[in-house]
Amino acid sequence: MTLQQLKYLIEVAETGSITMAAQRLFISQPSLSKSIAELEKEMGITIFNRSNRGVYLSQEGTKFLSYARQIVEQASLLESEYKLSPPPSRAFAVSAQHYAFVVNAFVELVREYGKSKYEFTLRELKTAEIIEDVRTHRSDIGILYLCDFNRDVILHILQSEELQFVKLFTARPHVFVSKQNPLVSKKCVTLDELKEYPRLTYDQGVKNSFYFAEELHITAESPKNLIVSDRATLFNLLIGLDGYTISSGILSADLNGENIVAIPLESDEKMDIGYITTTDRPMNSITKRYLEHLNAYIDNCTL
Repeated sequence: MTLQQLKYLIEVAETGSITMAAQRLFISQPSLSKSIAELEKEMGITIFNRSNRGVYLSQEGTKFLSYARQIVEQASLLESEYKLSPPPSRAFAVSAQHYAFVVNAFVELVREYGKSKYEFTLRELKTAEIIEDVRTHRSDIGILYLCDFNRDVILHILQSEELQFVKLFTARPHVFVSKQNPLVSKKCVTLDELKEYPRLTYDQGVKNSFYFAEELHITAESPKNLIVSDRATLFNLLIGLDGYTISSGILSADLNGENIVAIPLESDEKMDIGYITTTDRPMNSITKRYLEHLNAYIDNCTL
């Protein structure tokens, strides 16, 4: 059964004549008759009864026609959406760990583009999902970080998936806390000082691994642990429970408000934050422009 056969069927049913239907379809009568006969044979039913005055639908054929119309109409909708209509002027997708600067650059890109039709996507995901998105070309780039603890493992995974990591900048670890947290008065905090406060980390799902964690020192002792799935919840808990999370230290007052502050963490670790791409296709112009916005925002921040 083909879509063309169903269209032939509808035309014959509407005209009640194979001859007239063939004329409207610009095909020969024998070809149309053969197509209908093959469809009846394949379906194992008689769709049309024949008479001297033409053809008419059998009882089974009437039911079959209703299904055929649905299929043809749905196919028409698909064509009008994707084939007949012009595609979006530009498409771009980025998958990232939970970084405010990724969102800021995305906002600037959309504002700059300013066209009437586009399709841009921003996904804040788990580390393994970011890698999968880029591997399958669901996203043009992915944003994540490497450190001494996870570097060998992540790079091995990227290499096996034919992906590459390009460093954007290096950040020293900071803790994010609320302005009301007692640690705010300190110029620098230690891991021992953090033990009495709840530690907030991002859930890494079924592929959970210390190496996939978004936070440095994930294996450090922490008696109080809260695991969340989104940035808004994390910041709300920082404020409501005097918790902390370890990150790059780059904050956005526009996105996160004025109630969160960054305090340097005493640590020998560092975060190489960068992007991953596939090695089998060149980077398009819109992705390059996004990276320019990303670098511009990072340059304006005090690390």
